[in-house]
Amino acid sequence: MSISLTDPIFTDEDAAREHLEAQRWPDGAVCPHCGCVGDDHVTAIKGARARPSTAHPEGKERKGLYQCNGCRKQFTVTVKTVFERSKVPLNKWLAATYLLASSKKGMSAHQLHRMLGVTYKTAWFMFHRIREAMKEDNSTSGPLGGEGKIIEADETYIGKRDVPYVSPRRIKEGRPFIKSGGNQKRPVVSLVERGGRVRSFHVRIANKAQVRDILVRNADRKSRLFTDESRLYTTTGTEYADHKTVNHSAKEYARGEVHTNTIENVFSVFKRGMLGVYQHCGEAHLHRYLSEFDFRYNRRAKLGVNDEDRHNQLLKAVAGKRLTYRRTGEAALA
Repeated sequence: MSISLTDPIFTDEDAAREHLEAQRWPDGAVCPHCGCVGDDHVTAIKGARARPSTAHPEGKERKGLYQCNGCRKQFTVTVKTVFERSKVPLNKWLAATYLLASSKKGMSAHQLHRMLGVTYKTAWFMFHRIREAMKEDNSTSGPLGGEGKIIEADETYIGKRDVPYVSPRRIKEGRPFIKSGGNQKRPVVSLVERGGRVRSFHVRIANKAQVRDILVRNADRKSRLFTDESRLYTTTGTEYADHKTVNHSAKEYARGEVHTNTIENVFSVFKRGMLGVYQHCGEAHLHRYLSEFDFRYNRRAKLGVNDEDRHNQLLKAVAGKRLTYRRTGEAALA
């Protein structure tokens, strides 16, 4: 089941606000400042108006305004979310979240700017805010895998580094710096639970220590680990219940249940989106695009999640996350 872009939540700001409230507050308004909930603690304020302006001499009506009787602060459903303090109408925000959540390989900011009638700069920033909401808290969602389950791990390389990598060994030995080759691409390490979730990480350098740190923090050691013949996993693999490999260099891609085809498929969709839709991505923002593709994969149709469900799950995830324009500009490597 999916919804149409002519739905009132995408065309009417009041309908959009009511829909967001229904997703964030299924049991009634919750104060984002102190956590109070319920009619005894939170009061809806009717007829409140903002300060008069040229466009609104009598002051624009502040719809959806509440006051907490505990901390005495006022709030709306967008306070302490990625939508806070935005001048873009909420219905356009919901259209943007739906489009990004339902597009398998992503959607360019230029396409959004044409569809919603906002500037390209606004569309670009809107999508980055939404990607911030898509970021999952791995520390609370638990590790991937478990007893009897299979984890596939692999690394891929995409795009040219914004800041060239110089190996510490070359610096120490005073050898010339080589500007080309795989070391000058951006490494991405991903783990996928077969039939389950994926987690992807942009790392500065993919070495044994970095790969081990990602594995032990994110994959249950009772899992069975399947990788290719890369020596990055040889030592760490002994810490898991089982470690089996396929030899891609010898054109071996599957040996019974032993393969890394699941993680290769994840990389395939990711690269098609990055090269065919986004075309260019600054290294400072690569982790946000990884969050976007992971979010959609972890809520794919095969797991019984349709476009509407995925969109509503995204709206539930907007709380407690902020991304200001200054923060995007201060990102490492930006």
